[in-house]
Amino acid sequence: MGRAFEFRKERKFKRWSKMSKVFTRLGKEIVMAVKAGGPDPANNAKLRTVIQNAKGASMPKDRIEAAITRASNKDEKDYEEIVYEGYGPHGIAVIVETSTDNLNRTVANIRHYFTKAGGSLGTTGSVSFMFERKAVFRFPKDQWDLEELELELIDFGLEDIDENEGEIFVYTAFEDFGNMQKALEDKGIEVISADMQRFPMSTTEISPEQEEDINKMIERMEEDDDVNHVYHNMA
Repeated sequence: MGRAFEFRKERKFKRWSKMSKVFTRLGKEIVMAVKAGGPDPANNAKLRTVIQNAKGASMPKDRIEAAITRASNKDEKDYEEIVYEGYGPHGIAVIVETSTDNLNRTVANIRHYFTKAGGSLGTTGSVSFMFERKAVFRFPKDQWDLEELELELIDFGLEDIDENEGEIFVYTAFEDFGNMQKALEDKGIEVISADMQRFPMSTTEISPEQEEDINKMIERMEEDDDVNHVYHNMA
């Protein structure tokens, strides 16, 4: 279930990669990474990862460099990462990851999206226990053999590995992100994207009509510039 969920998400991400919203989100991630660890990717693993993801999303080099330069300016606004939890219509659990420079605006908007759809914004921990947080690495299959990679990466926290549409997906526990990132770098693997994602431990079956209600709410959330990712437990 988790892999199928991830493949659908990746296909959606490929469609999103053509939209300016993805570049806006990545720009904010670059700013946060630089402010946290400095502008040199060689000494800032988080920045290295975000740049890698930006390149994988075809973000222009000049926009990446501009975001790094902007982040080095003391007057550049700070962004705070906030996670919201709640229930959408038909009892579907939803987690919304945001990065914002205005908490009041963001929480008001997120509450509105839930309420308008017939759901409700919950408190911290109200649905997060229903999800597992995993690190997901994606890179071209090229010459790599799945069985060989599995044996070589298992000591670095590998939990699962799979192939889809000419790409390899590597999954690790949340806390093994750094170990796996270094292992892939050491092997010279050109990673397209590397990030933390949330997977539902079980899913809820709903009707096509109910699914349409959920999707409308999710689409409204995803159009918000403060929203980075939306996760749910809809089957």
